[in-house]
Amino acid sequence: MSRSVHPKKEIEQALRHAEAHGWRVDVGGAHAWGKLYCPYKDDECRCGEFCITCVWRTPRSSGNHANALMRVVDNCTTHTRHRSVARQVAHKE
Repeated sequence: MSRSVHPKKEIEQALRHAEAHGWRVDVGGAHAWGKLYCPYKDDECRCGEFCITCVWRTPRSSGNHANALMRVVDNCTTHTRHRSVARQVAHKE
């Protein structure tokens, strides 16, 4: 089942970026529009956000919120390690 589209286009793009990297988007919650969940169940992976990040419906700045969401995805400890290993394997081939 597909999720609902976020009303702010910048944030929707950030959510698609997260989904492309394996993150799960759950819509709904008490105060947030939804949450992003890290795909890695690694003790070392904490992303600085405990692997869960809130997605706000109407942030003060949609662009800043979208950038923050993308930063969480791109700076995920385990994700960064997986990318560097993949680059090393590709470089050896």
